[in-house]
Amino acid sequence: MHGLLDLPWWGYIVATLALTQVTILAVTVFLHRCQAHRAVELHPAVSHFFRIWLWLTTGMITKEWASIHRKHHAKVETLDDPHSPQIQGIWRILFRGTEYYKKESRDMETLERYGQGTPDDWMERNVYSHSKLGIVIMILVDILLFGPIGITIWAIQMAWIPFFAAGVVNGVAHYVGYRNFECQDASRNISPLGIFIGGEELHNNHHTFGTSAKFSVKWWEFDMGWLVIRTLQFFGLAKPKRTPPRAHMAAGKATVDVDTLKAVLTNRFQVMAQYSRKVIVPVLREERRRAGQAGSAMLQRVRTLLVREASLVDSSGQKRLANVLERHRSLEVVYQFRLKLQNIWAKSAATQTELLEALQEWCRQAEATGINALRDFVNQLKAYVPGKA
Repeated sequence: MHGLLDLPWWGYIVATLALTQVTILAVTVFLHRCQAHRAVELHPAVSHFFRIWLWLTTGMITKEWASIHRKHHAKVETLDDPHSPQIQGIWRILFRGTEYYKKESRDMETLERYGQGTPDDWMERNVYSHSKLGIVIMILVDILLFGPIGITIWAIQMAWIPFFAAGVVNGVAHYVGYRNFECQDASRNISPLGIFIGGEELHNNHHTFGTSAKFSVKWWEFDMGWLVIRTLQFFGLAKPKRTPPRAHMAAGKATVDVDTLKAVLTNRFQVMAQYSRKVIVPVLREERRRAGQAGSAMLQRVRTLLVREASLVDSSGQKRLANVLERHRSLEVVYQFRLKLQNIWAKSAATQTELLEALQEWCRQAEATGINALRDFVNQLKAYVPGKA
């Protein structure tokens, strides 16, 4: 017994993957980048397609999703975070993430405070807000198209977002993976190839540049959601508003001036990543060479702690790090200079003149240490200039 589409066995697999991928793209492009972060503007026709599709395949309401996600960014890794595996535990978020979503969706304070600017038209109030109706229509359509196996396809569709978005992205991507940038939360990039979950795999990049429409940063990373946005842009159906900043350098520039300050502040996460690669790692390598086999192994174990955002290091890690730094002066120096550099842009109440003086003094002191890696980094820092608007 078949539906309107009589497919070979593998055809049903392809159809299921295609349908679920459209849903993933609707979540990442429309709900996440367009609605929650306002990082991209979509043509009304594209927005309405995504709204209808999400109504049919997830039953999620735009205001609820955007509100909960905005609160997640505002309260990340705290008791008020709607779904932090660092607080609730990885297994709870991975397998019960939808429960946390539903619980937060019933909090009217969250919806009112964080739900501003989401759709509130007739269709939203009278159609899309009735989430169960869309889901019922979807199962009828699946059965009509695919026959009895359509029930299985529908079940997979219904489970896809609860597991991969509410579970994997909200859970695993704050627990396991690599970090390009040391932002003040536990976000990770699950994979450099953001294909299967529409680019949401690049979660550390996203949390670092939360208002960027593009999640990939390194040349070897791929963001499927960004490819879709660029394709829509080519046809005049999308307009990205922001992308990650890119560092620019002026050859021969050898002074720390206002341009340097502006460029460093704009690219502070890239600056700190460069500091880790070009100062911390070379000094650590040299200290390991001098330390012998036993000492080298101990130093290698604290490598991550040396570059990790300080607020994310637990008490045990702090003790191990302090023990190593006490024995290795060069590492102590470059680590303290890392913290001092971060503290410059943490001075939110400082004037531009005060920030510039602080950066200039940091550079003078860094050069005076006599550590070659630190001196070379200062020379690189001086060459920073703002990018073209």
